[in-house]
Amino acid sequence: MTDLSGRTVLITGASRGIGAESARVFADAGANVALIARTADGIADLAGEIGERAVAIPCDISRYWEMAQAVENCVTAFGGLDILINNAGVIEPIARMEDADPDGWGQVIDINLKGVFHGMRAALPVMEEAGGGTILTVSSGAAHGPVEAWSHYCASKAGAAMLTKCLHKEMADKGIRAMGLSPGTVATQMQREIKASGINPVSQLDWSDHIPADWPAKALLWMCSPDADGYLGEEISLRDEAIRQKVGLL
Repeated sequence: MTDLSGRTVLITGASRGIGAESARVFADAGANVALIARTADGIADLAGEIGERAVAIPCDISRYWEMAQAVENCVTAFGGLDILINNAGVIEPIARMEDADPDGWGQVIDINLKGVFHGMRAALPVMEEAGGGTILTVSSGAAHGPVEAWSHYCASKAGAAMLTKCLHKEMADKGIRAMGLSPGTVATQMQREIKASGINPVSQLDWSDHIPADWPAKALLWMCSPDADGYLGEEISLRDEAIRQKVGLL
């Protein structure tokens, strides 16, 4: 397993699902973990579970000043920031465009797209001063194809995927490793929300069709290793059996 002893990772959306599992996986690999979420309770409990190498930082990533303060708090706690995982994302309210609430639609953009940019923008000065770092963004197949009633989610994920490409183009020569991970469908609370909507084919999937949340967490850890350098600036799909084998999931 990748050894991250002495390294620091900041994870958004860390209170549950992929974010919480990533916190556990990265802590097991020796990393300090800064846990970011809008509500304090979930990340406080997780920080208590992990121990002294974890800190809980309540933060609304849709507000840049909060994200910038969260990065500052992380640096204060651990002395630096080596890895950023842009994981936070929402899909509610699920609705066809003709029925969508404009404010609810916009809030998804604020979190899923602007929140990713805010994380990148806040982390880059710290990483550049340190000589480099890794920025990973959890993407989705929805970034590359339309899904009924997911216009907000598809648009935001497509934008976030482009941010990864832009980041690679602009910052690769300054030591910034940027990649995306498309995990496929994962057994998380978001899938319960999708299931409840009943609108599109994804909502009809059986729970057993979804992969466990620790699979993408382990993939994110592998992406921090030199073994993943051939994918810099790109999006890795966990549906790819070759990738699963490299991560050690097969």
